[in-house]
Amino acid sequence: MKLPNLFKKPKVQDNTRPQLTLEDTLAPSEIEVDFDNLRIDGRLFRTYFVSNYPRFVESNWLEPLVSFDHSLLISMFIYPSESGGVLDELKRKIAEMQATIQTDLERGRAIDPAVEVALEDAQGLQDQLVRGVERFFQFSLYVTVPSASKEELHNTCKLVESTLASLSMTARAVSLQMEDGFKSSLPLGADLLNLTHNMDTTSLATTFPFASSELTANEGIMYGINEHNDSLILFDRFTLENFNSVVFAKSGAGKSYLVKLEALRSLMFGTDVLVIDPEQEYLPLAEAVGGEFINFSPSSPAKINPFDMSAEVVPGENELGRKILSLTAFLKLILGNLTATEGAILDRALKLTYQQKGITDDPKTQINPVSGPPLMEDLYKVLVGMEEPAAMELAARLERFIKGSLIGIFSSQSTINISNSFTVFSVRDLPDQLRPLAIHMILDFVWTKIRTKLKKRIMIVDEAWYLMRNPDSAEFLVDLAKRARKYYLGLTTITQDVEDFLATERGKEIISNSSIQVLLKQAPVSIDLLAQEFDLSEGEQRLLLSAGVGQGLFFAGNTHVAMRVVAAPFEHQLITSSPEEILARQSV
Repeated sequence: MKLPNLFKKPKVQDNTRPQLTLEDTLAPSEIEVDFDNLRIDGRLFRTYFVSNYPRFVESNWLEPLVSFDHSLLISMFIYPSESGGVLDELKRKIAEMQATIQTDLERGRAIDPAVEVALEDAQGLQDQLVRGVERFFQFSLYVTVPSASKEELHNTCKLVESTLASLSMTARAVSLQMEDGFKSSLPLGADLLNLTHNMDTTSLATTFPFASSELTANEGIMYGINEHNDSLILFDRFTLENFNSVVFAKSGAGKSYLVKLEALRSLMFGTDVLVIDPEQEYLPLAEAVGGEFINFSPSSPAKINPFDMSAEVVPGENELGRKILSLTAFLKLILGNLTATEGAILDRALKLTYQQKGITDDPKTQINPVSGPPLMEDLYKVLVGMEEPAAMELAARLERFIKGSLIGIFSSQSTINISNSFTVFSVRDLPDQLRPLAIHMILDFVWTKIRTKLKKRIMIVDEAWYLMRNPDSAEFLVDLAKRARKYYLGLTTITQDVEDFLATERGKEIISNSSIQVLLKQAPVSIDLLAQEFDLSEGEQRLLLSAGVGQGLFFAGNTHVAMRVVAAPFEHQLITSSPEEILARQSV
């Protein structure tokens, strides 16, 4: 019989569990590493590294990748480099490329364009590094694509590759290194792949992924919606160095819609608006806001005398001399090209015409003359009375406006006065050959009147290509754009004929004197000219070619953004020029 061991401790059942750590909680239950993907708890991952980059980039150029319509893990690694070692390596590379080019020349072979471009870039970078303008960095970019199935992974990866290819970047999967690639994409700050690319400071700055152009101020009107981030584009054109703007778009792209919207909103902030309307598009808006609509036609009672002068003397300016110069430009549209003799006779005849009304170079005679300003008929009589062959020739060219079929259009005293805060001058009912004359005359009349009183105003010149076709009227428009700021005037120039506008130096001068430029949908034949003038990227060119109505680019000062024009329903009813909507309203 065996006695129990009284000294043996009884067994105690241990019910305690081992403590779980945070790593145990976060760690997946299984990981499967394959050749071209990584499986973690049923989800698939594939990592790419970028091996080639575009030669030229712009700010926020990685935005298509950051805004990709699928969840991505994106990581960037930046390593500063010592300038000394970089310069030595750069010097060696330059020597190699120069030797390659020299060898090709000696052997009579064509120079490899890729080597030539790389040499040019390397020499430019070397110069910047030596001057201390740039610093040198190494940059790594990794993209990991998560997916729930192999089919989804395959399709998403194809889209990622094509997106990067559209940015002139080459993406390669990190085959046999998927685990290291996945870890490099996590927010651990560990670059296990170390696949770098050389970059200077300027290029590196453009890779910042959260840059977004803004055009939002604390004052001004809303022009539209920023397509980059859906923010509002609020801006006051009168805060810039000049107050002018230009709008370029093909027919039906929404240029008049935008300008009418700006005019309506500016009017609410106390800005007077003057419009030259070739197609009577602004009539509903003028009626809605209680504006004045002035229609010019041979039978219309609305008249403008081109010989009208300002009722105020500006110190330091010869008002009569200025008026004769502007009249000469206007009369060249009527009379055609003038010889030197004809130009001298016309100048003498104009001065004599004013003298007969008691208006001389003496400023006192130029303010509210008793007999009023002369008429076109007075100039005709002076030319006939000079009895010179050249003068008689000029009188003959002028006669149809005095006695012929065009009598009364430009040969009557002015019957209008600019007093309304919204004034529209319509030239739709004039023959096409008279429209440039009427637009020039209206502009000169308005310019003469607004110089007498300083007030915030916007002058809208629709279809400005009418004026740009003639050098004298184009010169007048340029002079107006240059001097408008002095009189608190913002000139808005609108055209759909981009080729004619940009084909002349005068058109480019108007652009350079306009702080705001708006480009809406463009025709393919115009895009190259615009790209050259506005330094558009390929993406911006594609945007302008494929843009919808009211979509385009908005330039203000040194900043530009993609814009979408948006109007409230009540605004839309006033400014739309869609024939379907207008007919629908009329039928109600």
